[in-house]
Amino acid sequence: MTSSESLLIGLVSISDRASAGIYEDKGIPGLTEWFTAALASPWRMETRLIPDEQRAIELTLIELVDTVGCHLVLTTGGTGPAPRDVTPEATLAVAHKVLPGFGEQMRQLSLQYVPTAILSRQVGVVRGRTLILNLPGQPKAIKETLDGVFPAVPYCVDLIGGPYIETNDDVCRAFRPKSAQRPAVR
Repeated sequence: MTSSESLLIGLVSISDRASAGIYEDKGIPGLTEWFTAALASPWRMETRLIPDEQRAIELTLIELVDTVGCHLVLTTGGTGPAPRDVTPEATLAVAHKVLPGFGEQMRQLSLQYVPTAILSRQVGVVRGRTLILNLPGQPKAIKETLDGVFPAVPYCVDLIGGPYIETNDDVCRAFRPKSAQRPAVR
């Protein structure tokens, strides 16, 4: 990977009702808004709106990683305890490595806002050279979660072979050890 390679982000909104057109999806617009403000590096996205079906989620994640070549994939929705919430199961089924710290931190962040965050089953995993994170489905919760965990994402993407990600420090300051920092190219 080169430092000039454009970051490719897969955004997957998982909702039976939104995918059926019953209501408007708010996950992908919330993610797009956050990344537009936070990223200083060139980036582009692939989006998918799919139902809460484990096999569909697994196939979508595999496609975005193995075929499309996304460096980072974020899902929204399907992480609660309801019978139809199967996003973590699908994510773990396609994972090569589990990064438990992401799920732990996402729950801790959300607990600052709502006591029901303890019901979340969000996970972070690596498949190949791609980081996959499960996020909440509501734009406010997406922002709160990304504000808290994204500082670790650029270095994780570095370590697994993705492009060098620079952030707008006024929105999100990426953390890297001094040995992994590069001079800013503007």
